[in-house]
Amino acid sequence: MANLDYTLNFDGYYTYISRGSVINSSGVYCVYSGTDMGENTVSLDKLIYIGESEDVRQRLQNHEKLDDWKKYLKLGQSLYFTCVKVDSYYRERIEAALIYKHKPPVNTEYKYSFPYDTTSVTTSGTNYALEPFSQYIKQIHMQYKLLASPKNGLANIFQCKNVQIAIDFQCKNV
Repeated sequence: MANLDYTLNFDGYYTYISRGSVINSSGVYCVYSGTDMGENTVSLDKLIYIGESEDVRQRLQNHEKLDDWKKYLKLGQSLYFTCVKVDSYYRERIEAALIYKHKPPVNTEYKYSFPYDTTSVTTSGTNYALEPFSQYIKQIHMQYKLLASPKNGLANIFQCKNVQIAIDFQCKNV
């Protein structure tokens, strides 16, 4: 398998109740804990899980890890979701890269090993907590509009294996 460069533009944030509105196609999704701040605004706390599915909407409707996700909610918090379309050929590889890089607590597979060739992923849109993007964005503002992308144009770029991190075109090697 060859090296891969892939760009993801996440869509969200969807509430647990509105998760039936996520894409009904092949893709990757992220699950977060957060607090509803009113006026279609959420304050996200933690990236809990990253998954993939041939049909993201159907997968989130009946996910067997729901109870595990709920264990990470603090008093007054709810679950929130983002998702992105990914071609089925690359879906598992992209999921593996995101899990390997971010190590969400509920994921087990791919947290400590990455079985693919070098994979570069660039994320944008509603991608809170996809490091190092979240570290930068937390300093600016911790509230995001539900179902709306941040307007700051920042991107998160990382590579698995030969790790390279960039924020807004400022690169550093890890």
